[in-house]
Amino acid sequence: MGKPPIEPEDTIAVLGAGVWGTALAVTLARRGRPTRLWGADEARMARLAHERTHSRALPGVVFPANLVIESDLARAASGATGLLIAVPSGAFRALLQALPPGARRVPIIAWASKGLEPGSHKRLSEVVGEVLPDHPPTLLTGPSFASEVAADLPTALTVAARDPQRGERVASWLRGERLRVYTTDDIVGAEIGGAVKNVLAIAVGISDGLGFGANARAALITRGLAELLRLGLALGARPETLMGLSGVGDLVLTCTDDLSRNRRVGLGLARGRALADILGELGQAAEGVASAREVRALARAQGIEMPISEQVYEVLFARRTPQDAVTALLSREARTEGELSAPVTTLS
Repeated sequence: MGKPPIEPEDTIAVLGAGVWGTALAVTLARRGRPTRLWGADEARMARLAHERTHSRALPGVVFPANLVIESDLARAASGATGLLIAVPSGAFRALLQALPPGARRVPIIAWASKGLEPGSHKRLSEVVGEVLPDHPPTLLTGPSFASEVAADLPTALTVAARDPQRGERVASWLRGERLRVYTTDDIVGAEIGGAVKNVLAIAVGISDGLGFGANARAALITRGLAELLRLGLALGARPETLMGLSGVGDLVLTCTDDLSRNRRVGLGLARGRALADILGELGQAAEGVASAREVRALARAQGIEMPISEQVYEVLFARRTPQDAVTALLSREARTEGELSAPVTTLS
């Protein structure tokens, strides 16, 4: 797919200078769009501006000349026609609340964050609806490692937006010869897929770290998909979304490659390492840790059975050993596969 025509007024500010935000900003700038990358740490942003690379997380990726590094939020948003937020879910509401008046008036505010809000298990679109009710929900999701996107390796993503024109415009920001971007209006499906898959990746990492092999990995991914379907369908998601890029696609990617931070959390836990030490070594957020608590709470509130996600929560927060968690899963009463896969329909 060729590059879309560039509109002169398209200026995008990426808010969040972690590895994902940086990869997105580099990609946007490569498409010829005036792009700003904002982060709150002045010293760190000054270093990025001087070095013109994120050497630790994206080695060898040089920032395009039209990528401006900024630590002032108002300046980053000034004159922009679009904001693309890429901060961890735990910082999402605070960033929205911190947006100055000029930033709140930017025509399109989208996000590339995944997960549920810590403490409330709200989807991020619900948070946007509370803080910025005039901005229709628009999010970028799908199976993607930041390093591969920054290296311009073939990738397919999804933009979810209730307004088709808005969704298409955000998709056009990023589309290129090696980056396909599809659109959907299923906000719930896109968000639930992006949140639950990180929890399941921790489970698969635990299994692989314990040496349980490829058979167990395939079983966990398949049964994890059943959990994702049950929860997503109960919340109003469409099956085709959950079986698409933002659901099963992201699930397979995150569960099967060691570039996945959440999978690496599971590997570390299986080897007996403390969670704090694992996260400190990663140096970046592993959304599955926070999401495990919120997915469990959301599933319980909806009356949805999610045994794999439940055991991940137990290992992370209730001091259950990985070995005991596996035993608990294996000792569950066997039922028909169809029964376990079916969504719960008697819900309030």
